[in-house]
Amino acid sequence: MENNKKLHVGLIFGGNSSEHDVSKRSAHNIYDAMDKDKYDVSLFLMTKNGYFLGTKASTRVFNGEPEDDVVRQEIAKLDKSNPLAPILNLSEDSNIDVFFPIIHGNLGEDGTIQGLLRLLNKPYVGSGVLGSAMSFDKDITKKILKLAGVATTRYELLTPLTVEKYSYDSLSAELGKILFVKPANQGSSVGIHKVETSDDYDEAIRDAFRYDNKVLVEEAIEGPEELEISVLGNHHPIASKVGSIKVPADDAFYTYDNKFVDASQVKFDVPVDISEALSKELTKMALDSYRALGLKGMARIDFLVSQDSEPYVSEVNTLPGFTNISLYPQLFAASGISYRELIDRLIQLANEEYERQSKILYDFKPLPPRDQDVK
Repeated sequence: MENNKKLHVGLIFGGNSSEHDVSKRSAHNIYDAMDKDKYDVSLFLMTKNGYFLGTKASTRVFNGEPEDDVVRQEIAKLDKSNPLAPILNLSEDSNIDVFFPIIHGNLGEDGTIQGLLRLLNKPYVGSGVLGSAMSFDKDITKKILKLAGVATTRYELLTPLTVEKYSYDSLSAELGKILFVKPANQGSSVGIHKVETSDDYDEAIRDAFRYDNKVLVEEAIEGPEELEISVLGNHHPIASKVGSIKVPADDAFYTYDNKFVDASQVKFDVPVDISEALSKELTKMALDSYRALGLKGMARIDFLVSQDSEPYVSEVNTLPGFTNISLYPQLFAASGISYRELIDRLIQLANEEYERQSKILYDFKPLPPRDQDVK
């Protein structure tokens, strides 16, 4: 590729999760930050029902036309008898150099779109299929981190086959009076409940199973705030400074509403004033988690810290938000990496990982002499 040729980036946004509109805001910020002297950008919207719109229609939505109207018009044109109809519009621009998916939650962070982009044999920003899938599943994440020696909260896993074995009384005796009920594969605090009574527990379980067939019941860590670290890189990741989120005293935790509906009462400290010892410990835990899960490109690691200053990894987010209030870019800005430079680095990391993967063999070839090894 000539040095003066612009990279053609396919920016994928939307999706069918509760974070559809958040993804649109993230995409706008990424697009605005991209150096147009370096990049040509094509837009691809994944609709709420899982169809991709081509660049022309996606741009109409991106520029403010009512999404429902554009989607209705474009879906009507598709031959739905074709099993590839949902993804056909990705071929509208055939010369994409690298994809930048910023679909949060279901289909975007669970390895699904990563598998599609791998089938298309294109570089893409972010982690691969396995790292994305493991990190999206809170149960698998905890199991991997425990093997790596990274502290996470204690929990029990419930499924439709085992849920009858557990009651609030039995779980609170094991994990404490205050419990958190969470779908294993869901984002945005959807389906999460803080419970302190048997009746609350029963309702929380009923709701959580609407969103997944795996539900975690976790111990509560009653610390003053949630701490977060952004991570950037492939095999040699770097960590940002530590930031914090403090929710209003009346809220039980960082809910969907104060994430996306009204964040006016949420306090962000970037960077947060904590001890050097705690900052170092959190940084080590973040990087250890990133490596243990085999992540690439970027992630945001969320922590809970107990009253006696014991830190626990709460969640790992492989495609964190890029909105105006999102902590991932804010934390790196506070660490000396601007929004624009962050985008450049993520695209560079995508190409580096693609090149590394392209050297891996998938069919048998005799081992060549050492002097013929690929450098």
